[in-house]
Amino acid sequence: MDIWQTIISWLHRSGLHIDPETAQAVDDAATQVGDVAAKAGQAVGQMDMGAMLALAAALGWASGFRLYAVVFVVGMLGVTGVMPLPGSLHVLAHPMVLVISGGLLFVEFFADKIPVVDSVWDLFQSVLRIPAGAALAASVFGADNTTMAMAAALMGGTLAATSQAAKTTTRALINTSPEPFSNVGASLAEDTVSLGAVWLALANPLVFGGVLLVVVIVMWLVIWALWRFLKAIFRRLRGDVDAQDSLQKT
Repeated sequence: MDIWQTIISWLHRSGLHIDPETAQAVDDAATQVGDVAAKAGQAVGQMDMGAMLALAAALGWASGFRLYAVVFVVGMLGVTGVMPLPGSLHVLAHPMVLVISGGLLFVEFFADKIPVVDSVWDLFQSVLRIPAGAALAASVFGADNTTMAMAAALMGGTLAATSQAAKTTTRALINTSPEPFSNVGASLAEDTVSLGAVWLALANPLVFGGVLLVVVIVMWLVIWALWRFLKAIFRRLRGDVDAQDSLQKT
């Protein structure tokens, strides 16, 4: 590489002489590293604006279900070289981020499948999933494209809020049932759709965009219907309590 040859020349002028074989070996290694970096850059460059928007939407939407799974899996894709991470997403491949997200993923996998515990876990995680979904979506474009990063953040935060609201209302309804199997089934379904969304966005961004539009509309309808249903249950429970109090007073 030209840079390495410049460094060798500078060292020679400074009175430091490098063995020719060592210099050639280092030069070959540097060339290989440069080739790998160039291929990675070309792979990321092949991701057009539509594909990057699809990935940003998938990360935001999936974060409302499984934030730690998304962070860990995307980080592993970067570490293993399966997908060169665009924008600022490369930070997810840092060993410390992988260790922390992997540990939290392990905890969430089991906590999310226990009745009542899943609702308590969701209560604490709800303050993280929406801003994290916005941050992940913005990171697809990085700091070099602030306009698209801001647009992606708004989109990712909105999608994360939608999936989080759908998850919370659905789990509140499921927890009215005493059996635990529905919780496990719902949790496994969320595991599948969250990672499946990321995969589909990478494999076929156009199909993912169409599917996401339909799913979001259905989610809004489900949230509205479940919210009305839960309000009716709460009113009925409150009416029963008031009736018991009146009987006790008489």
